[in-house]
Amino acid sequence: MKTTVRTMDFDKVMALPRYAHKHPRKPGIFWRSLIRLLTIFGMAGTKFTYESERMEELPKDEPCLILMNHSCFLDMQIAYRILYPRAFNIICTSDAFVGFWGLMGWLMRTIGCVPTQKFVTDLGLIQDMNYCLKELKTSILMYPEASYSFDGTATALPRKMGVLLKKFDVPVVMIETFGAFSRNPLYNELQVRKSVPVSAKVRLLYTREEIKEKSVKELSDGLDAAFGFDHFKWQKEQGLEITDDFRADGLNRILYKCAHCGAEGETVGKGTTLTCKHCGKTWELTPLGELKASSGETEFPHIPDWYAWERDRVRQEILDGTYQLDIDVDIAMLVDFKAIYKVGEGHLTHDRKGFILTGCDGRLNYTQKPQACYGLYADYYWYEIADTICIGDNGHLYYCFPKGNAMVAKTRLAVEEMYKLYKARKLQT
Repeated sequence: MKTTVRTMDFDKVMALPRYAHKHPRKPGIFWRSLIRLLTIFGMAGTKFTYESERMEELPKDEPCLILMNHSCFLDMQIAYRILYPRAFNIICTSDAFVGFWGLMGWLMRTIGCVPTQKFVTDLGLIQDMNYCLKELKTSILMYPEASYSFDGTATALPRKMGVLLKKFDVPVVMIETFGAFSRNPLYNELQVRKSVPVSAKVRLLYTREEIKEKSVKELSDGLDAAFGFDHFKWQKEQGLEITDDFRADGLNRILYKCAHCGAEGETVGKGTTLTCKHCGKTWELTPLGELKASSGETEFPHIPDWYAWERDRVRQEILDGTYQLDIDVDIAMLVDFKAIYKVGEGHLTHDRKGFILTGCDGRLNYTQKPQACYGLYADYYWYEIADTICIGDNGHLYYCFPKGNAMVAKTRLAVEEMYKLYKARKLQT
């Protein structure tokens, strides 16, 4: 999927009026029915099925908070297949509103989408969600992970979700998908594995009474358990063989550090294999989603274990004071819904003091402390432009497209681990 991109001088972009806040709209039955109809075509070939648990306890006209794991582009279509004709608003990233000089924003609002900026503190979003539940009497669909899973396991959840559930005082529904990640993992160059079937489970996670009875910690722990999935493990348990000859394409995007020699940025995922250019070791991605070394020890047969090992290495680098991102980038900005504005070149650094972004002939100088957020909006081949690291605040978002062989997965891991270390007071400014 592409978006509207324009090249504009940095000062002119800074002078543009920001998009004004608008109350969410209740999606009408026409739009809900149209989208539900379109899912028949969009999900053709997925063999989609789903099962329900405790949903009979939820009245059809009672607003609720619907939480869903974030796997791939099919997620919203899956939600419509399950929830129709229930009216619900959708919390989605503000960049999805960009295009056709604001017409895309109109359409997104009309079908019930509510814009927010990923991994940026947005108190207005809480007010918008409360408006949907209490004034519009609509449910809310939310992806609390905020980003697609990189390695098939859950992305870090906001730590105050339990508080949010108490505040809203509505039932909570959970939708968990199966096969969606395996069919179209984010790292795999946007290639769809068409033979993979997709299914889902929808369940009433908490009634209003259960929310009142449980503590904030109990609610948060329950959410962590609900998002304790592992798609690669599920694939093996199901005996689901994926034989596409491109299944390892882009695997180096998440497995960027060689488990054999430790070199970074030297792995290449192509065809059915992952190869380290530095030491020459090769692993096959088997049809069951496991790694198998062509010779010698297979360090991590399970991909999430390799990714977790990379996380541990990044954490240790942060503690040692050796972690450092220092790269040249192309810079784009989001300030309204008319376009993504390319504003020039710059330089991005990241260490224990946080991010520093400079550029545009010295006119741009943005800093972001490590305590600013628990996660990072990093994406692969973002809107078919390039891999990106996104930082910013409620006023401006900066999309940084690394030049050269930068590992955005490592940066995302570093942000998550740095935040936890500061919160645990193992690091101090």
